Amino acid sequence: MIQRQVYRMPKAGSIKNLKLQTEEIAPPQPDEVCVQVKAIGLNFADIFAMQGLYSATPKGSFIPGLEFSGEIIAVGSAVKEWQVGDKVMGVTKFGGYASHINSHYRYVIPLPEAWNYEEGAGFLVQGLTAYYALLELGNLQPGMTVLIHSAAGGVGILANRICKKYEAYTIGTVGQANKITFLQEQEAYDAIILRDKNFYENLKSTLGERPLRLIMECIGGKILMQGWKAMAPMGRMVVYGNASFSSHSSKPNYLQLYWKYLKRPQIDPLRLPTQNKSLMGFNLIYLYEQTVLMHQLLNRLQALELKPQHIGHVYEFSQMQEAIHLFQRGKSVGKVVVRVEA
Repeated sequence: MIQRQVYRMPKAGSIKNLKLQTEEIAPPQPDEVCVQVKAIGLNFADIFAMQGLYSATPKGSFIPGLEFSGEIIAVGSAVKEWQVGDKVMGVTKFGGYASHINSHYRYVIPLPEAWNYEEGAGFLVQGLTAYYALLELGNLQPGMTVLIHSAAGGVGILANRICKKYEAYTIGTVGQANKITFLQEQEAYDAIILRDKNFYENLKSTLGERPLRLIMECIGGKILMQGWKAMAPMGRMVVYGNASFSSHSSKPNYLQLYWKYLKRPQIDPLRLPTQNKSLMGFNLIYLYEQTVLMHQLLNRLQALELKPQHIGHVYEFSQMQEAIHLFQRGKSVGKVVVRVEA
């Protein structure tokens, strides 16, 4: 048995209850590999799961975390594809906040030779999110105009890079003005808009005569409705998150959440044919149960040969709470990664 370090929640509710503890991990099953984790990627789904706001959250005690990178240190008896010493990046349906993980061999893929562990831990979840939203649901086409919210976040950055492979015109939005300089210097957005009180007017001005055909929506509230209003006929809005429901505190403010729920956008399905617009949503956890589809999407994503994810913040394993707090406040740029020392 290997002794491993994990961050475990006794149950969903308050992030303050996330505790570091030592556990034993059994040898890998015949179809599993044991990965010594080197880096962990943080995602908004982690926050919502810990606060009990994510429908896929396990009941009772659980270890958060959806993606990681590391080195294989043991291989199950039926596994032929991997060897001890192979460097990999992987996805997991929770359980990622750990120093060691037993994973089914199909849920890890090779870490690109030129990438470091931090870059590997920051790619799969957000890369698959961006690719599935844009290509599978959004029907991204060359020259299309695409609105990408949270443009300086992990999904936003990769979404923009995917769009540029199709020569799309991209408009990025940010919630804080200090992120604009980063995007202007580091990422090839065609335009960047601050989500302030003048957002709708600035969006319309930026669009000009361009029809807005695709929106990567992860904000919710008024911003969602303003984007819907600005979207052209035949346009598609793909919802993959609701940042307006996020909290900066360790546990949700349920009264505030209830008020936001009552005031949430109302889009009448009876009017969709007349408006000639589409509203779609998805949950990446679904892909975890569809391994064939997941690998098909990964192959297409990797064929685009994107640059590695921008890693904006790296914390040590002992600083997990600090990393989560930064992520919660929306002050991060690019990916937030937690490094795990041997």
